[in-house]
Amino acid sequence: MKFVCSYMQAVIRIRFPDGHTLEATFHPSETIQSLVDLLMKVVARPDLPFHLYTTPPKKVIKDLSQDFFAAGFIPGAIVYFSYDPPKGDDTAAVNSDSFLQEDILSLKDLEIVDEQPEPVQSAPEPVVASPPPSVQERKSAEKKPVKPKWLKM
Repeated sequence: MKFVCSYMQAVIRIRFPDGHTLEATFHPSETIQSLVDLLMKVVARPDLPFHLYTTPPKKVIKDLSQDFFAAGFIPGAIVYFSYDPPKGDDTAAVNSDSFLQEDILSLKDLEIVDEQPEPVQSAPEPVVASPPPSVQERKSAEKKPVKPKWLKM
């Protein structure tokens, strides 16, 4: 039981088929249903049925009443999202659209930073200039390919 108390949050990353990743933080005692509720608010097509799964091996998450600790999602997990379109629907049309709402996608490059007081520095640290990367690239290009000693031909 000490293990449960040592983690105060579960960081869940939801990967969508279009390559986007949504990261959310939950309390370990919250249920997976709270993750589904969050997804219903942010997906572009909440009217379509979907399922969540983990890999490897692919395991569909069916028990939504399970908490994150019991599901093994502590301290974090990657969960994959997929639509379950009814048979007869065009699955390519469903998967070609964006999976997240436009207002969620507009937050893509923003970083949330907790405001903490900065420590007072008595003197600024000296800045050391590093050589430009183009010089390093030239050095590696000038090297001749060397055959390893262990390679027999």
